Amino acid sequence: MTEPPLTEVEIVEAERELGVLLPEEYRTYLREVSAGGALLRLERTGRGWWWAGNDEGRRELLAIPFPHPDSYVESDDELMAREPQAEAFEDDAAYRTAWRAWADEADRFEDLKTAGAVVIQEHGCGFASLLVLAGTVWWDGRATCDRIVPLSADHVTGARPIQFSQWSDHGSWALLPPDWGPPLAPDSVVHR
Repeated sequence: MTEPPLTEVEIVEAERELGVLLPEEYRTYLREVSAGGALLRLERTGRGWWWAGNDEGRRELLAIPFPHPDSYVESDDELMAREPQAEAFEDDAAYRTAWRAWADEADRFEDLKTAGAVVIQEHGCGFASLLVLAGTVWWDGRATCDRIVPLSADHVTGARPIQFSQWSDHGSWALLPPDWGPPLAPDSVVHR
């Protein structure tokens, strides 16, 4: 079922409350097509405006700029190298305490990888399309390969991330890098 579009007043209210400006192409979708439809719905909840299916605990991350995946590779490697190993501790309780502290740090680090973005479409098995508030759309494939990659019409010459309106014409599966499975027909998001 397609949810009705939002009004300009509702969009402005959501932006003000969330402390961000939504990409113009996405604003147009919300105003002219739907508040959700094939996408996760932007809706007024008991805690204010938020996207259905997204963790409301991520609100504070929305205003932080989206980090390019290349920017945290070294930090990610360093964090993984620091994972506590049971044999380094004299007792199991000390190991569990150290591991929990490390896991909390790792969870926070994972959250920061998608700062400045929201999940706008779930694809199952932990895969999702991310709308970066700068206007581009990315693929979150961390569930199987620990990678976030740009969705792009041209992965051969540099994989420039696609803008929301181009993404909505093609869908995520058609814009994945060639090594992400068999080529699929476009699965456009918006039928205009």
